[in-house]
Amino acid sequence: MPEGHSVHRIARQFDRNFVGKTLSASSPQGRFAEGAAVLDGRTAVSVQAVGKQMFLETEGDLWLRVHLGLYGAWDFAGEILVDPTIASANGRMGQTNQRGTDLDEAILDDAGENSLASIGAPRRTRVHVRMSEQTKGLHDEGMEWPPPVVGQVRLRLLTDITAADLRGPTACVLQTPEEMLATVAKLGPDPLVGDPAENEERFVRAVAKKQTAIALLLMDQSVVSGIGNVYRAEMLFRQRLNPHTPGRDVREETVRALWRDWVRLLAIGVETGQMMTMDDLSAEEYRAAMASRDDRHWVYHRAGLPCRVCGTEIALEEIGARKLYWCPRCQA
Repeated sequence: MPEGHSVHRIARQFDRNFVGKTLSASSPQGRFAEGAAVLDGRTAVSVQAVGKQMFLETEGDLWLRVHLGLYGAWDFAGEILVDPTIASANGRMGQTNQRGTDLDEAILDDAGENSLASIGAPRRTRVHVRMSEQTKGLHDEGMEWPPPVVGQVRLRLLTDITAADLRGPTACVLQTPEEMLATVAKLGPDPLVGDPAENEERFVRAVAKKQTAIALLLMDQSVVSGIGNVYRAEMLFRQRLNPHTPGRDVREETVRALWRDWVRLLAIGVETGQMMTMDDLSAEEYRAAMASRDDRHWVYHRAGLPCRVCGTEIALEEIGARKLYWCPRCQA
């Protein structure tokens, strides 16, 4: 499932390429035909991400809410204006938080996480993207416009130069402003939304009153927004915290450390497009990690392999119908 960093990157993509423009909306698949007809011809006003959900505001006090879920993805085509605050495998990686490493050339990710062309469930994208800092004529290079529909597209949004195709979302619905605010109110704090200090306090209060295992709480979107299976496993390891510890039994200083780590990791994820959770890497190690998920994490997807710290075999179990990876010794 796409985690919070991906959804924030999608929102930034929409902000630069769709906000302020008139939308042409359709549902090639037909499952969102009525909603697309309502959206068609409206101007995109604003966009925001909260956790794993994106909200696109259009004129007339109408919001489009999209939750990608396990299988959803946005595919982009046409002229893509690049957000200079985020990096891409299709362009310069830019400054990172790993010892100030500065990588000048593209690093291609084998897991499909880092792409301007497709953000969401990993897939081999066939759409054509041309990055640009200023618009150019699409037909100068003979690009077919609009691009052909590929697969089951729930919603297609078009401007005069950019296309966004939504496939396989868990939710794609229209909301009034009141409905949108009610949805957001049910979500836990997101480090990139709202007051930072209050966000931390909300998280601390929510964890302190729960008997539920901390591994489950980190995945509960009403407790904290945006954390998924990868970040959950990595954050628990980084704090050397037993995933089965009840929330109310976790020391407050550790709960605060979890939150502050999430603030940091989310920022890295939004910048790079990767769920980078290892620290103090050399430039060579960082390059390898950005290119391959296997070199990017402490415990995630490493069941049966030795812990990178103590050598104990990484355990795998199911909790809350999701896979949990952890070190039985470091996190005893």
